[in-house]
Amino acid sequence: MTETTERTVELAAVEERIGHQFRDRTLLEKSLTHRSWSYEKSFDAVQNYERLEFLGDALLGFLVSEWLCTDDPEAPEGILTRRKQSVVRTEALAEAARCMDLGRAMLLGRGEASTGGRGKESLLADVFEAVLGAVYLDGGVRAARAFVRRQLGGSLRERRGLRQVADDFKTILQERIQASLRVTPRYRIVRTQGPAHAHQFEVEVVVGGRVLGMGSGGSRKQGEQQAARAALVALDAEAGQAAP
Repeated sequence: MTETTERTVELAAVEERIGHQFRDRTLLEKSLTHRSWSYEKSFDAVQNYERLEFLGDALLGFLVSEWLCTDDPEAPEGILTRRKQSVVRTEALAEAARCMDLGRAMLLGRGEASTGGRGKESLLADVFEAVLGAVYLDGGVRAARAFVRRQLGGSLRERRGLRQVADDFKTILQERIQASLRVTPRYRIVRTQGPAHAHQFEVEVVVGGRVLGMGSGGSRKQGEQQAARAALVALDAEAGQAAP
């Protein structure tokens, strides 16, 4: 089997996994092409997924907002915003991309591939948005809507009825601090420990020079979430002590 034939078979498998058969398969190919591949092959700079990612990012915000508003007509704006943020966050999009095995189908330059690019959450989230952009250009808004609901439907349904998004402590903390102090919490890494393949990041959250909470996790983002969670617990405790 030639390299071209192998790629054709691979793209057909991707179409099956994402649930959309492209009329113009070059759109799918571009949505899976990282700029490191384009530069390595001396292709035109626009022959990568970045423009499709830009389009997909805008579409994702609209389509998720549309679903949330339709699904819960009485939910206030603040709750809808938190639900949306939990669905479109990098980790959620990366997980959806993994379920479709998009990392394996990506075209990466040798350097990016050798440093684990196919498993990077940021790249997987980017590719999810790029594929969404490609689906929209190929099949229109109905196809794009179907793609989002098919791939993120579980996350969307989980958000239904939640008064707060329990796993987005950073957003909750930021809203609380900004409402009371008009400042934004800052996060900083205190230390990292453990082997290279299993780092633990210890993070603290600071407001006005005061450390409100500390947390740790297998990534900086996880550490920040746990620090925010600790800060919320501390603030609740302080509020309880101050109550008459």
